[in-house]
Amino acid sequence: MSESRTGHDAGNASRLAILVDVQNVYYTTREAFGRHFDYHAFWARFTPGSQLIAANAYAVDRGDPRQQQFQNILRGIGFRVKLKPFIQRRDGSAKGDWDVGITVDAMELAPSIDHLVLASGDGDFDLLVHYLRERFDLKVTVVGVERLTADSLIRAASDFVPVDPSLLR
Repeated sequence: MSESRTGHDAGNASRLAILVDVQNVYYTTREAFGRHFDYHAFWARFTPGSQLIAANAYAVDRGDPRQQQFQNILRGIGFRVKLKPFIQRRDGSAKGDWDVGITVDAMELAPSIDHLVLASGDGDFDLLVHYLRERFDLKVTVVGVERLTADSLIRAASDFVPVDPSLLR
């Protein structure tokens, strides 16, 4: 049985959490458009009229000054930047995946929100989105590059917002 979030007073603002998979957003927007994701426009699109409970941006820390400047810009917008160290393996591959961290945070936030905005095209999140919608009756909006977002994630979401020129700089 799901715990309904629809019974709150209609006069109250929706309780919102925003979770951004920074690496996924960076690489998909770069591949599809050759441009950068506009975090200011993203923030302006999703936060008005909502009671913001959390806004987390999950990134990999390479110690690069340009990345640190970018992370400070995210903080200035209002994001809490969560960093994981970049790990270069001996075989040349790299690791810096935040899937489990994003999932844990989403599940911890679920009882206190009405709406989750997840910026990622990673199909690994489809199970999480199904769970959040079924168990907590949450509205889950997925934001991603349409042709690079997993179909299973798009189907799992309440709403899908494709990255378009209004979310690029």
